[in-house]
Amino acid sequence: MRQNPARRAALLDGAIEVLAREGSRGLTQRAVDKEAAVPIGTASNYFRDRDDLLVQAGARVYERLRPEDAELTEAFDRVRDVASYTAMVREAVARSAAFRSGYLALLELRLEATRRPELRTLLTERVRADLDENVTLHEAAGLPGDATAVRLVFLAMNWLVVEQLTLPDVLTEDQRDELITQAVARIVVPPPAGTT
Repeated sequence: MRQNPARRAALLDGAIEVLAREGSRGLTQRAVDKEAAVPIGTASNYFRDRDDLLVQAGARVYERLRPEDAELTEAFDRVRDVASYTAMVREAVARSAAFRSGYLALLELRLEATRRPELRTLLTERVRADLDENVTLHEAAGLPGDATAVRLVFLAMNWLVVEQLTLPDVLTEDQRDELITQAVARIVVPPPAGTT
């Protein structure tokens, strides 16, 4: 297998675009070569087969979606209360929605993961690590809410992004913004004493 990192990244970015546009059935090495504007047969020098391409494309989506460590640390350092936590969640939703092809490719990969154990393993590890890191950073920053609240916000915001990217006319931008505000306020603030 070839080891040119820039070429590999271009091929994986091409795979993401193909997945987003054509779905997993459209993902072939030839389609990736075409999307990446490289000679036909190039992808086969980098990925042993379609499964390998799917798994590596999944890793690449997460690589591109995840903020740099310094950016993530800075974001959590700014957060001190529900209002600033809401702003951080808004930024995360906007970042995910801005990488439309990546997020749509990730949805395709999640569906493929139901049939491909290696891909399911990769995605499970990546999502679990992402959630665990968010819980750790949340707790270290002393933010309101517990680990369950972080997971609930994660799940709610992921579906909000899916809604925005797949059926953008269901909710207006103002409605999405208000839902983020309400979700954080209702989920991360602990219930009054004596209630469950």
